[in-house]
Amino acid sequence: MMKKQLLSGFMALLLLAGIVSGCAAPAADGAQTGDIIDLGGLIDESVPLTGAPPISTVIMPVASGAATKAENSATIDYSNAKDGYVMVKWSGGGSPKLKVLITGPNTKEQYQYNLSADGSYNTFPLSDGNGSYSIGVYKQASGTQYTVVTTCTVSVQLSDEFAPFLRPNQYVNFNENSTAVAKAAELCKSCTTNLEKVEAVYNYVVNSLTYDTNKAATVQKGYVPNVDSVLAAGTGICFDYAALMSAMLRSQGVPIKLVVGYVGGSTYHAWINCWDENGGWVDEVIYFDGKEWKLMDPTFASSGNQSEAIMQYIGNGTNYKVKFLY
Repeated sequence: MMKKQLLSGFMALLLLAGIVSGCAAPAADGAQTGDIIDLGGLIDESVPLTGAPPISTVIMPVASGAATKAENSATIDYSNAKDGYVMVKWSGGGSPKLKVLITGPNTKEQYQYNLSADGSYNTFPLSDGNGSYSIGVYKQASGTQYTVVTTCTVSVQLSDEFAPFLRPNQYVNFNENSTAVAKAAELCKSCTTNLEKVEAVYNYVVNSLTYDTNKAATVQKGYVPNVDSVLAAGTGICFDYAALMSAMLRSQGVPIKLVVGYVGGSTYHAWINCWDENGGWVDEVIYFDGKEWKLMDPTFASSGNQSEAIMQYIGNGTNYKVKFLY
């Protein structure tokens, strides 16, 4: 059976919040600016293969410059950390291999991202709740050896619990002009509830996309989905399915968690959780048969929608173990 969890009390709906501390402390591992550390255990982890919020428009991240840490050609803009994200850019030119590492206050998982070197801001979610986040920028020295460019610690009180899960970020990347956003608006134009939107988007995606076994076998480490390309191609791996559904639903004001974790104990995979305004967070999501919500992983539902065994498998929450939330 599906698990429904009401997240406790919306934290008084919404502590108006702020960034409490400045951005100056060293990384959680004690490394200082200029130190060289080994990220070998983290570098390029394989991509996954295998009251409701009153928001109805695309909410774009902004690097306002009100609170920043700039050092050694890297800038961390945490002006809007209360809205569940930070923005980072590299202004040193060249084509270095750059990483952003973020460690949250609760799970203590270290999130690793690639940072583009083109001078533009990249957006990274703060998805681990309220508390102190350690953020660092690292530049490749050689192999898995990376130099610490800059680090900071930011104390975050989220403006509301949905903030990180309504906005685009590096993995759920969309904007007002995205084809996926336009398609979601078309699909959801007659919908009046989150559940109706989820059902419309889910049915469209699983009936329009096919699983790309060749891509799954050849995809490179560090892969980031392009939701418009996935939509145009009509094929994708599980990360593509999850990112596309997440982008479409977030653009319609539905809070969505893109989840990366393990299925069946060892298979690295991606799926989505959604917010139902009447029932809270629906975990390991999203299949609605007209009578009740059923646990649903969009990839397995598409590739196995004729298989009763697969549908029973994805309906069993014990088969899913969360590692990261985006």
